[in-house]
Amino acid sequence: MTINVYEQYFAAEHEKNGVPRKGALVMLVADSGGGEISYKAAVTFFPHRDEEDFAVSYDDYMEKELFAGKGRRSRKREAAYLKTFRDEIDALTSAEGGVVFWDEPLQDARVF
Repeated sequence: MTINVYEQYFAAEHEKNGVPRKGALVMLVADSGGGEISYKAAVTFFPHRDEEDFAVSYDDYMEKELFAGKGRRSRKREAAYLKTFRDEIDALTSAEGGVVFWDEPLQDARVF
């Protein structure tokens, strides 16, 4: 089962396929099954042309695996990943010339 443990929309800047992106959805994703668990930090940039535009396009998606191995979901492990989450996303996005404006959330965080 795949679940977004944490997700939030932020103002951002990136360009992909000639389309300027002004929003980003950042996620901590857990995927578990058969006694295995993996965690990924992920971000997808989208156009966000106005305050109502949250149409996420998945052609500008990046992710990094943080952990994969035996186990199951752990609130303690998830809290530890969330402490370094912004740094992981910043490393992913800066390598591609993008930036997430952490001080400009577009919606409240959703934590599952």
